Amino acid sequence: MGSLLESTDVRNKLEDLSGVVIKPGENPYDALIAACNDDPAQIQALYAAHRTKRNAQQKEKFLSPDFKELIIDPFLLRLENPTIEPGFQDTRYCMTFWGRPPIHALELAGQIQKKLKACAPNIWLMPLHRMHITTLELAFSRTAEEIDAIKSELRPAIPSVASYTYGHRTRLVKPMISYDLSAFAVSFLPACGEPVISPPPVAPDTAEVAQQGDQYTYHHLRRDMWDLAKEAGMTVDSRYVVPSAHITLGRYLTHDDHATPEKRKKWVEAIDEINHWLETEIWGNGRELIGEWVVGQEKGLDVRVGTLWYGAGRTVLLGEGF
Repeated sequence: MGSLLESTDVRNKLEDLSGVVIKPGENPYDALIAACNDDPAQIQALYAAHRTKRNAQQKEKFLSPDFKELIIDPFLLRLENPTIEPGFQDTRYCMTFWGRPPIHALELAGQIQKKLKACAPNIWLMPLHRMHITTLELAFSRTAEEIDAIKSELRPAIPSVASYTYGHRTRLVKPMISYDLSAFAVSFLPACGEPVISPPPVAPDTAEVAQQGDQYTYHHLRRDMWDLAKEAGMTVDSRYVVPSAHITLGRYLTHDDHATPEKRKKWVEAIDEINHWLETEIWGNGRELIGEWVVGQEKGLDVRVGTLWYGAGRTVLLGEGF
């Protein structure tokens, strides 16, 4: 019989630090949009406040004299080191709508990973080909049969979901490392009038774009995904609804790189240095590395099922890119 393992979510809950109150039964993404008066500047500010507050909170935990340990993912640990529990399989099936980063966003993520790996050689890094942004999580930690039933229920809506970004385009800007005791990611903010620096769509681009400019934010896209799922008869069951647009970069699989106060201080300082580099050299630059991307560029949304936690699983349908 296999181990009864505890997900890192249990010990490391991703709480909403924006202050927005969600009413039971309502589209949770509408609540933030309403609280921000449907203003892209206010939406960006709330996303920024959430990640800044959370980083400050996590920095304090890493540097605290009461620090106990990292939160190491027992599932990933067994998948990466089969000798711990031979034959182990992750049976937590999920269904999600993923955004797939374009090549230039993956190049930036890869450079950030190299900088982090130089500071902490034993971290686990998400392979570039598995990187994604979770636009909407429909269901998690179910059986394969349960997910298959959800997929069947949603099937009529899947084509419109997958290619939704072809006509509803939203930019993400200002990358920054976000981190906690279990993982680290590159997070973005919904755009608000920043100069466009990402490559143009691949010609010919004949789509009738439903929303122009930055008025249609990433949070609006998430709201629309929730509505489409509900209209198809789904009860959306997400682990959390927070103002975050992030691509997971990696996780910790050992305490070796963070075993002493000095090592933890070095890790926090490395993240601060990389974030300073991103803000001063990458934001709004667009020369060698580009810190902006439009969701749906190159590939539409990836309707995905399976054991998805570490970028695995399979695609039900990949939407049309631009």
